[in-house]
Amino acid sequence: MLSKNTKFYSLILLGADFVALLAAFGVAYLLRVAFDDRNLLTPRDDSYYFLAALAIIPIWLFILAIIGGYHSLTYNRRLVEWGKIAIGSFIGVLLIIGWEYVTNERIFPARLVTAYVLVGSFVFLLVERETLRFLRGLLFRHARGTSRLLIVGNSDATYDIARSLADTSKSGYKVVAIAGPKNVVPGNLGIKQYKDFDQAEKDLAKLNISAIIQTDLYESSERNQQILGASQMSHISYSFIPGEPEFYSGKNTVDVFLGYPIISVSQTPLIGWGAVAKRIFDFIASILLIIVLSPIFLLLTIFQLIFNPGNPFYVSNRLSQYSKPVGVFKFRSMGRKYGKRSALEEFEEMGRQDLVDEYKRDFKVKNDPRITPFGKFLRSSSLDELPQLFNVLRGELSLVGPRPIPKSELDAKFTETHGALLLSVKSGVTGLWQVSGRNDLTTDQRIQLELYYVQNWSFWLDIKILFKTITVVFKRVGAR
Repeated sequence: MLSKNTKFYSLILLGADFVALLAAFGVAYLLRVAFDDRNLLTPRDDSYYFLAALAIIPIWLFILAIIGGYHSLTYNRRLVEWGKIAIGSFIGVLLIIGWEYVTNERIFPARLVTAYVLVGSFVFLLVERETLRFLRGLLFRHARGTSRLLIVGNSDATYDIARSLADTSKSGYKVVAIAGPKNVVPGNLGIKQYKDFDQAEKDLAKLNISAIIQTDLYESSERNQQILGASQMSHISYSFIPGEPEFYSGKNTVDVFLGYPIISVSQTPLIGWGAVAKRIFDFIASILLIIVLSPIFLLLTIFQLIFNPGNPFYVSNRLSQYSKPVGVFKFRSMGRKYGKRSALEEFEEMGRQDLVDEYKRDFKVKNDPRITPFGKFLRSSSLDELPQLFNVLRGELSLVGPRPIPKSELDAKFTETHGALLLSVKSGVTGLWQVSGRNDLTTDQRIQLELYYVQNWSFWLDIKILFKTITVVFKRVGAR
């Protein structure tokens, strides 16, 4: 959407990557050849090595381009960019090794040079790109290189997009105006509001608008054509985002059908080989985690017996893939006499109508009197969920996925369509909602995050969630 800026920034990245890779080759050579007295596999030839590097680097850059290293969807997301850099570095070195094997002509004078180039290319590219990211943020903060944006729409998506893009230093957008009702304009952001596009169109030049995002198609095709036509006439970047989340939250494909553009909405990529690969990863990772964390399991079990006498563990009945009932293992956080009946029954027996009402509304309570002091520690630290690794090992849960949900909550909070989509994949120990605010989120926000995960699953998304889970657990974000 930032067409002119993205092209320019991509060219800067291309040049900076060339310099970074050349530096990586140079440092690798100096470390092994100039500062290491051991014998080399091939005779030293400085000019041949650096000429070969100059020939290889353009191919390396081409590999980065193929895997999306110069696309805005990559460099606008830090962890995605790091992953692409790692993949590009590995493939680049692998191709050099393959060339050496096929031609029997060595480019690297020693094996360590290969290792140094592999590590150095990743480190130099990472540092270079983070430096450029920081400099670009400074420019954005001073309104340099930003796109002045007009948003047209009247749905919740209009409000969400305006609020999300309001941080110019990160988004590269300056949200100047919104053509829509007042309720879709976030407060305290200094955004000019127009009743409709007719009013906004008159001020396009005055406001120096360089990009338009439309979030709703109007019933009148003439009105839609008016917005598109105005952007074309004024040479303004135009993008359309459907206001209904179902139309843009999945991995959609655009094709031509009988001469018309057709958008195919994917339900979930977690089918076929995707599901098989995820299960293999879950099985191996759960075994390793159980072994590594076994001292913590033992220690927590002992503490449970001391501070929370009774069975250290608790089994919670939830639903997972295809509505299959699953007994989810947890360290028991409630007193030994609780958890054998429904929460509503136990709250009613306590005479706590306030908790009954709260639980009926939210399917949780903020200050649950059934939880012991040690149980509060387990919950706030998320250690109570560690035994779910055994559910993962048994194939009942996945490491990452939607939260295992009680049937009562599914019936009350989810539509039939959303429930079916949510339960089309295995539930997870952690997930997108846990690393995005957890209990600080509303039910609707959690549902949208979990549906987004189901429709946009990828191994990279799982890895990001797992790493973010570690950060969230240590910071205790949203934990209760």
